[in-house]
Amino acid sequence: MTVLLFGASGYLGRAAGEELHARGARVLRVSRTVPGEDGWVRHDLVRSSSGELVGLLRSVRPDVVVNCTGLLDGTTSELVTANVTPTAALLDAIPQAVPRARLVVLGSAAEYGRVREGSAVAEDAAANPVSAYGITKLASTLLVRDAVAAGRLDAVVLRIFNPIGPDLPAGTVLGRAAEAIRAAMREEDDITLGPLGSYRDFVDVTDVASAIADAALAPGLGEPVLNVGSGQAVAVRQVVAMLAEVAGFRGRVRETAPVQSRSGAVTWIAADTSRAHRALGWSPHHDLADSVRSLWQHS
Repeated sequence: MTVLLFGASGYLGRAAGEELHARGARVLRVSRTVPGEDGWVRHDLVRSSSGELVGLLRSVRPDVVVNCTGLLDGTTSELVTANVTPTAALLDAIPQAVPRARLVVLGSAAEYGRVREGSAVAEDAAANPVSAYGITKLASTLLVRDAVAAGRLDAVVLRIFNPIGPDLPAGTVLGRAAEAIRAAMREEDDITLGPLGSYRDFVDVTDVASAIADAALAPGLGEPVLNVGSGQAVAVRQVVAMLAEVAGFRGRVRETAPVQSRSGAVTWIAADTSRAHRALGWSPHHDLADSVRSLWQHS
């Protein structure tokens, strides 16, 4: 199997590339900036022309295309450009260049918006995102679902909940917490974060990578959208406390920073992952405490 992996230098892309390679796939990694080593291709899904993308696909002839590109924060225009344009470009180019190739796109739990507290959310739940980020990720998902329903290509969206692991970006609450704790420990100071009373579904990045590989390499899919989460809602304050304990941080955690617009209105969410288990045989395997420890020790 040949996999063309866009966004290979990013947080989730790196993990996906390692997992796909470990399973024996030939992985050609694609990024806007590439290291000086074999197996990488420079390409920008936003700025490159449709002809350039078609040419790349025809030259590689992948069995699977995985898109791990995207943007967490930015202006509305930047989020549309980063989260919708690449999906649209691939949906146009793949049927033209490699019609038998499968497309795997990464969605987000932010597509759901507010959900009923205490009930894990399934893929057929109403999607009412409460931020520009969630709206753009939902737009990407709807484009994929429409293309699959029309029979234009074989594709799936993996709705990723809150990934956690080494090198977690500072744009996430735990990434910010880890960065703040490191700085505070040097200065013997306290840290300031936004409100931590919400509940989130944290899933280990290696479990996410496993789901991506499962979706890429499965003989068949049968589902256009699949949740990828732990299935458990955990208080963010509790996870930050776990991180502080692992780090040996003894300072105070103040919750006086502004609420993050991307997800601040969502107070509780957990994934129903039964559909991913049925479709792919996938289930999360990593313990949250181990994930927090890995986040701190290997970042």
